[in-house]
Amino acid sequence: MANGKALNHELSKLFNEMWDMDVNRFMPGKDYTIELQGKAGDSATEDSAARHLFHYVNEERMKSIKTFATFISLLDNYETSTGVAEVVTPEEIAENNNFLDAILETEVMKLAHQFLVKKNLAEPNLTDFKSQLYDIWFQLYARKEGNRLDSCGFEHVFVGEIRRGKQILGLHNWVQFYLQEKRNQIDYKGYVARKNKNRPDKDDQVLSLQFTWKGLVKPIGSTFIGVSPEFEFALYTIVFLLSKENIIHETVKIEEYELQIVVCRHGRHIGTAYPVLLGTSSEDLY
Repeated sequence: MANGKALNHELSKLFNEMWDMDVNRFMPGKDYTIELQGKAGDSATEDSAARHLFHYVNEERMKSIKTFATFISLLDNYETSTGVAEVVTPEEIAENNNFLDAILETEVMKLAHQFLVKKNLAEPNLTDFKSQLYDIWFQLYARKEGNRLDSCGFEHVFVGEIRRGKQILGLHNWVQFYLQEKRNQIDYKGYVARKNKNRPDKDDQVLSLQFTWKGLVKPIGSTFIGVSPEFEFALYTIVFLLSKENIIHETVKIEEYELQIVVCRHGRHIGTAYPVLLGTSSEDLY
């Protein structure tokens, strides 16, 4: 296994239970279709995909699900450039709270909460747990020492950031990818193949991709496809709270996917979090 980490059977069992109970998950071929097209080239100037990755997404369903709707309302709340201080308005704080309220009502987050309470990593009281989630994901911090409060876990993982106008950070969420692609902000360049599988297929729900965003290239970015916001939130929160290490690698098997869940700590907050398909080269941290 990558980084010498054996498969974590306890987490694999838990994450598969969460996967099965994720009723809000979008199903490939039914709720969305993707066109993988060509394999990403070694050069940033190559484009192996003339068309969008997402061919169809059932937006009506997306808007009708509370966790997706409240999640989407958060995506425009951030200044994507690092080093530029974030200004959080009372309306944005309310939107953050509405999102947390929505996901805490789901079976996926209830199971995650029960697991963390058993491990003495979360308080049984839901209000306390919500505060803990807010701190981990939404509390602002500076990406560089002494800099302005310019980032948070949610922004990095789900929205994406640009460092010094030169590098894409984060952006590991399929909903953000789809919405940015729809606005022609993202240009999908092709898939990154696993060693033991020449080509992913349109039903794969974990993919490694190459794309440009705001004119910059992300040589490899991995993401779940179709999963609900609560699934990713629960998964990364659990991995984050189970370890005190600064860089956490947990090897798990979810459905057919052998993954390494990578979570990096920024003090008491999440710095980054993403899945890596085993058999692909790991991507740059942060």
